[in-house]
Amino acid sequence: MDLEPRVINGIQNSEYRNLYNHENIFVSDHGGGAGNNWASGYHQGEQVVDDIMDMVDREADGSDSLEGFVLCHSIAGGTGSGMGSYLLETLNDRYSKKLVQTYSVFPNQMETSDVVVQPYNSLLTLKRLTLNADCVVVLDNTALNRIAVERLHLTNPTFAQTNSLVSTVMSASTTTLRYPGYMNNDLVGLLASLIPTPRCHFLMTGYTPLTVERQVNMIRKTTVLDVMRRLLQTKNIMVSSYARTKEASQAKYISILNIIQGDVDPTQVHESLQRIRERKLVNFIEWGPASIQVALSRKSPYIQTTHRVSGLMLANHTSIRHLFSKCLGQYEKLRKKQAFLDNYRKFPMFAERLIIHQQGFICSDIETMDKRVRKKHHLHLTEYCNHDIRYEPFLCRVLVFSVIFFRHHV
Repeated sequence: MDLEPRVINGIQNSEYRNLYNHENIFVSDHGGGAGNNWASGYHQGEQVVDDIMDMVDREADGSDSLEGFVLCHSIAGGTGSGMGSYLLETLNDRYSKKLVQTYSVFPNQMETSDVVVQPYNSLLTLKRLTLNADCVVVLDNTALNRIAVERLHLTNPTFAQTNSLVSTVMSASTTTLRYPGYMNNDLVGLLASLIPTPRCHFLMTGYTPLTVERQVNMIRKTTVLDVMRRLLQTKNIMVSSYARTKEASQAKYISILNIIQGDVDPTQVHESLQRIRERKLVNFIEWGPASIQVALSRKSPYIQTTHRVSGLMLANHTSIRHLFSKCLGQYEKLRKKQAFLDNYRKFPMFAERLIIHQQGFICSDIETMDKRVRKKHHLHLTEYCNHDIRYEPFLCRVLVFSVIFFRHHV
């Protein structure tokens, strides 16, 4: 779904057009987009929500066992942030018993953005991700560009190449759902061990080995130990969360889930975990289980790979707070100058200077969450939980439902 037709028209005219049900494609009638304005995207979302939810309800009714929803969006522009936020709130309200997982693309923090109001959009979206999502898989454009340059040796990475990194992560994270085994064959099973408290649901990812088209014919020998060791290296993490070496040494893992794909003997996994424990390669929080969860999965029979074993890491890590700090810092620079607020005041929800007040509350919430993340490895779990709202995390069966709708037949 989009508010302007250019990208979707490109998909409908591409070789992938038959992968999508054309009844489930939504483009705004006026085709003008949201103009990189969160308020515009949110306002237009209110106007078109009935058409979108008709598509959602139709697919949900056709599912034998609906587990939840997967939303893919960006937080910096207008449509992904604004309309995505409204859709997130609507899904959470209408399907309150289902899980909502997002793959959220954070903007490049190291370069000047073409979207000057990016800090406003990011902060407004973060509020909805905090309150209405059960799990947020953070994908950072800064880290994606760094990995493309340093790990894949691409001088000027294209959007297609960085998008391939994102699609690789998404594919690997759902492989145990699409090719189910005895464990981790539903969304709740994947997320339950990763999220200790409701607000602590922003996850980092890592993947190895990474390849691009020109490297497809290269044969790389991989072992379980090699894959699991590389997943713990910061250069393979798709979030630029480490600000300084001193702070990186103090950051700790809250939980880790490694999804290993390939023909793997479980004894190799046990031996690899033992080696990692002996070498003290992982620094865990004191109040949680100091163990790496491992899920084994088959490879897709439709894709030929040149490596025997590959792995994805989903991790809950305290250093994610640096990403929040950067968003807050950029917001503060604009707020002090009262810059570009007229673009938002044109819409009813931000009339009479409401954006300043709402952003202030959001800023306070994000700062509070940042402080909790900063100190939480010194808190006892029950003390940390007392700060969060009442929540019933995973009492219902859930399944994957995406912007591309999945059906699960029992």
